[in-house]
Amino acid sequence: MTEKAPPATHRLVDVQLDERTVVRRSADIEHEQRVAIFDLLEQNVFSPVGAHENQGPFQLVLAIEDNRLVFDIRDEGATPLGKIILALSPFRRIVKDYFEICDSYFQAIKRSSPSQIETIDMARRGVHNEGSELLRERLKGKIDTDFDTARRLFTLICVLHIR
Repeated sequence: MTEKAPPATHRLVDVQLDERTVVRRSADIEHEQRVAIFDLLEQNVFSPVGAHENQGPFQLVLAIEDNRLVFDIRDEGATPLGKIILALSPFRRIVKDYFEICDSYFQAIKRSSPSQIETIDMARRGVHNEGSELLRERLKGKIDTDFDTARRLFTLICVLHIR
């Protein structure tokens, strides 16, 4: 059985991080954020459950409020359509693991052999993929998305966790 493709309008055309939860970050982190948003907007599947075929494309504001992850969904004209709120606790361990392995990766780049760097990078991608699958699982029944979209959204969720 093949899955029905979402309507072409079920995509994101704008993604922002809530400025109230954004802290000053290093140039490398700012670059990663810009790349994730650029890649996300280039190709994504984003279909709030119950959205009609003619609804969308969508804008998204990601935020952390009261220790919860908030997906503030708006139409193309920025009219609010609703919020999806997820508990942050299921993401804590995976985000922490991801930060630790990223730190190891950046340290390895400075002083390790190419094979050691590749091994750490493979582990980093594995943890990132695990976070993406967790996000898709937590969004199930709320927002339909593909793996690549979830992967880029997970990157932005990690950015929101930087303090």
